[in-house]
Amino acid sequence: MVVFLLVLVVVLALLGGVHWYVWRRLVRDVTAPGGLPRRIGTAAVVVLPLLSLGALVSARAGVPFPVQQVIAWPGQMWLAVLLYLVLALVVGEAVRPLLRARLARRAPAAAAAPAPAPVVPEAVPVPAAATEPLTEPAPAAPDAATATPLGPETPSDVSRRLFVSRVVGGTAAAVALGTVGYGTYGVLRGPRVKRVTVPLAKIPRAAHGYRIAVVSDIHLGPILGRAHTQRIVDAINSTQPDLIAVVGDLVDGTVENLGPAAEPLARLRARHGSFFVTGNHEYFSGADAWVDHVRELGLRPLRNERLEIPAGFDLAGVDDVAGESEGQGPDFVRALGDRDRARAAVLLAHQPIVVHDAVRHGVDLQLSGHTHGGQLWPGNLLAELANPTVAGLERYGDTQLYVSRGAGAWGPPVRVGAPSDITVVELASKQA
Repeated sequence: MVVFLLVLVVVLALLGGVHWYVWRRLVRDVTAPGGLPRRIGTAAVVVLPLLSLGALVSARAGVPFPVQQVIAWPGQMWLAVLLYLVLALVVGEAVRPLLRARLARRAPAAAAAPAPAPVVPEAVPVPAAATEPLTEPAPAAPDAATATPLGPETPSDVSRRLFVSRVVGGTAAAVALGTVGYGTYGVLRGPRVKRVTVPLAKIPRAAHGYRIAVVSDIHLGPILGRAHTQRIVDAINSTQPDLIAVVGDLVDGTVENLGPAAEPLARLRARHGSFFVTGNHEYFSGADAWVDHVRELGLRPLRNERLEIPAGFDLAGVDDVAGESEGQGPDFVRALGDRDRARAAVLLAHQPIVVHDAVRHGVDLQLSGHTHGGQLWPGNLLAELANPTVAGLERYGDTQLYVSRGAGAWGPPVRVGAPSDITVVELASKQA
């Protein structure tokens, strides 16, 4: 409990410091004290993190689902915008002194430049009649102090510091919003289909070209709902796979709230069926209830079990390691013990970290997700610290591991540098 409180204090202090930094650079440094823009900016920097906190804890706090949906969009999106605002502003810190120095060098040069000499028109002979004195005086020349400038204001007309702050802050905001906007479009558009060929020595000639559609990390929740599921189902069915593997993290919520969003999964079509294994987020959402529900939708859960696929290989699935807290978790002996190792084995396991257990039990190919490919750059650097493979195909001993980036997104519906995907894994027999 003490450790949890210490971590909580550190996290809150960090978030508070980050928001103060954003307020300083994007509100205080670019607005006038007491003005409406400053009041609005200050209110936003206070309200947005509160919405983010609410979006993160509302489900576990039992907040009604419609309320979760209302606060999820602004709360989750702010987290993504905040990340790229801070990164852009930090880069801007290196630009600020360079820009100020350049402006400072230009100002003395402009002040030292000689004013252009006035142009005096040549005298023109005047008729005698025009030499009479005028009854009205000629208009006076405008006073230099009150004359209206002819050109736009330059940075020297205002504080150079204010000018630089507005340029850097505006650029940082534009970069952050543009990055998050593009990343959101990529998620809401739906995942793209990738195709990967995996040669397996034990696969018989009859299984050459066998297609497994792998989809992970769909993350149905307050933001990604039924339409998201339908896009994924349509993309999978368009590939005409022989088998479909849903490798965990289907949902972020209860069956009561998200059951309707998952209903399109009943329309998945594959010659040898659709299979499901739990991910860590199922254990935050009622894993047993979701296992029962996906079974009702026509998917077969593999809970530490295996079966023989008619094409000539074994398909096994294990529960996620998060299930250990509930007395479940992966059981490789139960799923893979006492099998004929002359046959190829394909394992469905949500997290890549169990690949070493897969190697010990003679698995030929493990299909996983969980990492999201990092989801938000530079998150891939952190994902690499926690996972043997972040995305793609790699070999560990005699076992090949394929990790999908996933079809959805956790938290903000945004992906940067890690596009969502559905992967069609095509098995290749070395006997073909």
